[in-house]
Amino acid sequence: MGSSVRFKDTASQELSSTAEPMSHLYRSSSIRKLSLLVLLLVLLLLVTGAAIMKGSANVPAGELFAMITGGATDEMNVYIVREVRLPRIVMAVVSGIALASAGAIMQALLRNPLADPFTLGVSSGASFGAALAIVAGASAFGINLAHSNQWLIAFNAFVFGCLAVGIVYGVSRMKSSSTTVLLLAGVAIGQLFSAGVSALKYFSNNEALKDLTIWLMGGFWGAKWEVLYFLLPLLAVSLVVLMRYAWNLNALVSGEEVAQTLGVKVKRMRLICLLVVTLIASTTIAFTGIIGFIGLVAPHISRMLIGTDYRYLLPCSWLIGALLLLLSDTAARLVLSPIEIPVGIVTSFFGAPFFVYLLIKKSKEYWT
Repeated sequence: MGSSVRFKDTASQELSSTAEPMSHLYRSSSIRKLSLLVLLLVLLLLVTGAAIMKGSANVPAGELFAMITGGATDEMNVYIVREVRLPRIVMAVVSGIALASAGAIMQALLRNPLADPFTLGVSSGASFGAALAIVAGASAFGINLAHSNQWLIAFNAFVFGCLAVGIVYGVSRMKSSSTTVLLLAGVAIGQLFSAGVSALKYFSNNEALKDLTIWLMGGFWGAKWEVLYFLLPLLAVSLVVLMRYAWNLNALVSGEEVAQTLGVKVKRMRLICLLVVTLIASTTIAFTGIIGFIGLVAPHISRMLIGTDYRYLLPCSWLIGALLLLLSDTAARLVLSPIEIPVGIVTSFFGAPFFVYLLIKKSKEYWT
């Protein structure tokens, strides 16, 4: 009896001694990850400050500081910062966050490292909607207008982006919501809408074709405060919803069967998350045009930096996406200043080689 008691005491002490180092390692890991997020946030603020000051007309650091503190400033510089650069910068940050978070969620739900916000046909559907507004001057419900405008283009792009994903999800439901069917249906529907865009290009006049081509390249020329007043609350609510599913996404990484065993309602979670990322991706695309590679590359960089825990991976992806897109837009403004390069060209120019580098050099752990 005495030996049994001593054995239990010894086992208890061993478990306690093992649990203490594990707890210490977990706290250290959490502190390191939080510190990295803070560092990325500080870096984003520094890049934002540089983007505000640099452009065709440079704004001195002293002038910017005076604006922040309420001191005397030049009215022209105030107008440039508040009405021209700040809306564009905020739009770049918002778009980077939206596309990166959508990419991270898509890669988790589809368990495919090549998934991004456009995998399920969002970009093709949005492109067709925008093309319909630009070329035909028609809304999503067939109402012909005398001329297209930014809100009509955005509305059409949003409706057709959501429609594309809706069709893809409906097709997958016929096959038990299989991720393979989701991917294949996304490719098929994407090609269908791309054919529609090609047809509209063929029948468009020169002016409409030029406008459509510029929209498809992506950019923040149309960034306005009224657009941001609409996008910011929508994005904030969506991010809160996605963070609520962080633990469930961690379970899903191990497989659907494991997630279901742990009590995760996989089909319900997939539907809700798909709706949310479709909403933020299509809404963002509606106002910016097609901007590639941010949703694909940002989550992979985040996995390299912070790991696969979605409680930290999602915020890290937001910050990386915002940084990448803000840097790309700043480069687009400055490289050939005063001529501006469409930001979609810049992201593709740097994103494609970088992603090929990741595929070749990095180990398999980053793609899981």
